[in-house]
Amino acid sequence: MDAKGYTMKILMQPWLAYGHISPFLELAKKLSDRNFYIYFCSTPINLNSIRKKLNHKYLLSIQLVELHLPSLPALPPHHHTTNGLPPHLMTTLKTAFDAAAPDFSEILKTLTPDLVIYDQNQPWAPALASSHNIPAIQFLTFGAAVVSSGLHMIKNPGEAYPYQEIHWRNFKRRGASKLPSRDEITKEMNRVAESVERSCDIVLIKSFREIEGKHIDYFSTLSGKKMVPVGPLVEDPTSCEDENGVKIIRWLDKKDKSSTVFVSFGSECFLTKEEIEEMAYGLELSQVNFIWVVRFPDGEKVSVDKALPEGFLDRVEERGKIVEGWAPQVEILSHSSIGGFVSHCGWNSAIESMKLGVPIVAVPMQIDQPLNARLIEEVGVGVEVRRDESSGGLQREEIAQVIRKVVLEKDGEGLRTKAREFSDIIRLKKDEEIDGVVDELMRLLNKGK
Repeated sequence: MDAKGYTMKILMQPWLAYGHISPFLELAKKLSDRNFYIYFCSTPINLNSIRKKLNHKYLLSIQLVELHLPSLPALPPHHHTTNGLPPHLMTTLKTAFDAAAPDFSEILKTLTPDLVIYDQNQPWAPALASSHNIPAIQFLTFGAAVVSSGLHMIKNPGEAYPYQEIHWRNFKRRGASKLPSRDEITKEMNRVAESVERSCDIVLIKSFREIEGKHIDYFSTLSGKKMVPVGPLVEDPTSCEDENGVKIIRWLDKKDKSSTVFVSFGSECFLTKEEIEEMAYGLELSQVNFIWVVRFPDGEKVSVDKALPEGFLDRVEERGKIVEGWAPQVEILSHSSIGGFVSHCGWNSAIESMKLGVPIVAVPMQIDQPLNARLIEEVGVGVEVRRDESSGGLQREEIAQVIRKVVLEKDGEGLRTKAREFSDIIRLKKDEEIDGVVDELMRLLNKGK
C-alpha cells in the first residue's frame, strides 16, 4: 500500500481491548473515506480479527501495523489482548504494553506519520511522537460524563461534580471483587489527565452533544483542551453470513415488532452463578421474548444447561433463545422485533442502542458502567435495575419489572419515544461530527506547516 496522494497520514494506536479497538477502527474508516491514510497499530492477535472487518476498499487506505510486546512466560502472544485474558494477567498485559514503547518509537521513525491518535492507557505514546516531532492527540473511548467527572475528582477533591452525582456503587460480586475504590479511580484518572495534558490542542471523544453537551464543555474547561465529539461510531449492520448469526436472525423474524429483549453483557463482563440464576428467573417472570448471550471466562467454561436453573429452557420454550459465546450485536439491535436491550452499559453498547433506537434495561457491572447507567436514565432512554442494598445482588422481581416497563407497559412509552427520537437525531446528523473532526485535524496540520 502507498500513502502518497492522501491528505494526511495518521497513525492510530488503541488500547488492547475490543471496546477501544472497535471505535478506533470505525474512526479510521470514517477518516479514510475523507482521503486520510491510516496506519492502524496493534498486536498481531488483535490485527487478525480486524482484517475480517476491512473490505478491499479500506485495505487500500488502512494499513495494519504490528506492535510487538516483549515475550513473557506468563503472557504468550495469544494473550496480547484483553479478549479472553484471565483477570490476574491484566496488570502483566499493561506492563508489557508499556514495555513495547521502543517498538512503537521505531514504528514512528519508519512510517513518519503526520499525526498520532492515541488512547488513554499510553501517556508514553505522545511523548515518543513529540520526540520525532510528530503531533499527537488523544481519542477517549469512554463517555464525556465519565472522564469529566473523573477529572473533576482529581482537580477539585472533595467537591461534588456539578452536573452528575459521582456514585460508584460497591457491588459485592465474586466475593472480594468490587468496583474500583476511590483511590484506584483517582490513580487511573491521574494517568488519563497526564495523557490529556500531552494532547495537542484538542481531545477527541466518542460521544455527541445531544446527550453529553454539558459534560463535553466542562471537560474542556477543566483540561484546557477543546473536546471534540466524533459521534457514535457504530458499525453499520450487515447481512449475517455466520451460520450462528443466520439462525438468530431467522428466529427473530418470527417475533412481533418490538416484542423481544436482547440480553448481553459484552465481551469482558461475566455474571456469577447467582446472577445467572436471577437473570434467568427475571426473564421468565417478565413473560417477554428474549435472546440471551451467555458467556463464561476462559478456564471457567461450564455447559449452559448446568449454568441455568433446572427446567428453565423447557419452561421458556419458543419465547426465549440462549446463544453461547457470540452473537451479531448490531444486527440484532437493528432488527424490528427488538424492543429493549438488557445491557451492562459498556459505552459502545450504550451508544449502539441509542443510535438504533432501542431503550435500555441497565445492569451495570464495573468500572464506568454505573455512571453510564446514570446518564442513560438522565437522558430518558433507559431504566436501571436496582440491586439488593445489602448484598449488591440482582433480584429477579426487579429484573422482570424493569423489562416489562421498558418493553411493554404504558408507563414506559416515554422511554421508547425518547429512544426513537435520539435515533432520528443521530440519523439526520449523519457524519456532521466527523466533518468537524476533519476540520480540526486540518487546522493542526496547517499549524504544523
